[in-house]
Amino acid sequence: MFKRQTVAEGLVEVLREAILNGDIPEGEQLRQDAIAKKYDVSRIPVREALRQLEAEGLIISQAHRSAVVASLSLKEVEELFEIRAALEPKLLATALPRLTEADFDSAEKTLDDYDKALAEGDVAQWGALNRMFHNCLFEKADRAQTMAIINSLGQKVDRYTRMQLQFTDGVRRAQDEHREMLRLCREGKKEEVCKLLEDHILNAGRSLVAYLAEKHDKE
Repeated sequence: MFKRQTVAEGLVEVLREAILNGDIPEGEQLRQDAIAKKYDVSRIPVREALRQLEAEGLIISQAHRSAVVASLSLKEVEELFEIRAALEPKLLATALPRLTEADFDSAEKTLDDYDKALAEGDVAQWGALNRMFHNCLFEKADRAQTMAIINSLGQKVDRYTRMQLQFTDGVRRAQDEHREMLRLCREGKKEEVCKLLEDHILNAGRSLVAYLAEKHDKE
């Protein structure tokens, strides 16, 4: 099953995607023996995979060789978006003078792929393409540690964001804002695009919290 990577790496990808897609819901228990049996592997790579998922904040280890899928409170979701809103505009401000037409073209190609994924209802690609677009604009900042923090934050809320985008109209608004950000970047309008990016993140966070709160009230 995992020919081009180690068994542990393959398990991480499979389990991560199942969690992000909601196939393994928050609070569900993950037992090492059950995972090993399902994927016909030993427990050693399973332990390695679960350690990686725990480092990413997707699961919480428990006693007796098991773990549960982590959940986030509304307050925690809101805080994660506030942290992103504080960090990402600074990255963009640093990167913008260094961006080239090739960088802008790459970002635009990602948005085109995003449009295609939206049209096809390919929910699994939405989060990845969203992060890819943002990263296209940030990479020239040359701030590896900050990028790692931002990607980790995005991963923690990815499964909630996918639900929101799938069941609300937030995805189209987000894509329109992406296009506007790219236009402002091409024109070198640093203050305007950094403010738009901050508002873009904070509005997405508020929308997600509102959606999750409404969903919780109905349950």
